[in-house]
Amino acid sequence: MLCFTLHSAAQAVHSAYTPLLEPLGLTYPQYLVLASLADKDGQGMGQLGASLRLESNTLTPLLKRMQAAGWLTRSRDPADDRRVVLTLTNDGRTLAQRAEDVPRAFAEKTGLNPDQIRDLRDVLAVLRNRLKPAKA
Repeated sequence: MLCFTLHSAAQAVHSAYTPLLEPLGLTYPQYLVLASLADKDGQGMGQLGASLRLESNTLTPLLKRMQAAGWLTRSRDPADDRRVVLTLTNDGRTLAQRAEDVPRAFAEKTGLNPDQIRDLRDVLAVLRNRLKPAKA
């Protein structure tokens, strides 16, 4: 069944990232947040949750731990106090720079070439979007 292969592949991906992230002091979910903010800093919590497909009840404790570690700040948007804006600190930006080689190292672990990685990512994105479309 497809579900078994997808589940075990997800577990293998998490396991493959662990030795790449441990020297940086990051967990896999923290890395996802860090990479997303490094790509687009100053996101709202809702925007980050939508892009990572994480609910606020999962994201909030993760962000609190990252804030306590000094990697990001959470602040209210002055224009809309319902909106929480996430910004990397200097330490967070430094950590993101230290993590810049992680995607290449992970790609090497897969043994796939860049075209295969892109094709696999695209097929998985189609599957994900058909099973659970992003919230509007």
